[in-house]
Amino acid sequence: MENYEDMLKDAYKNVKQVEGAGERFETPKIEGRYQGKKTILTNFFSIAQQLRRDPKHLEKFLLKELAASGTINGERLILNMKVSRSKIDKKIEEYTREFVLCKECGKPDTEIKKEDRLTFLKCLACGAKHTIRAKI
Repeated sequence: MENYEDMLKDAYKNVKQVEGAGERFETPKIEGRYQGKKTILTNFFSIAQQLRRDPKHLEKFLLKELAASGTINGERLILNMKVSRSKIDKKIEEYTREFVLCKECGKPDTEIKKEDRLTFLKCLACGAKHTIRAKI
């Protein structure tokens, strides 16, 4: 009978190597333009859809974090100030880390659940449950 080390080496040789960086989820990047003193985010709803979050929740987070006022107009979010694309992308990454990605396994397969007075981020992949801030 082979020893454990030899069997382990054989097993590693037979395992298929994963191609790519290993990340199946990438934080979406914003597309938009300036119109006078306003910033128009043209792919706002598609980002909310990719993150599987309510557009109102994402809008509220962005407006508070950017200290801007704005409104949803059709499929776009209009900010009443000029904001750079990199700054908005950074805020979307923060939102993703806090409200989308599981803190245990790092997967985006989560949902926001409210129980009593607490709000939780529940992972559908590993079953972990973490508290998140309820008020944005």
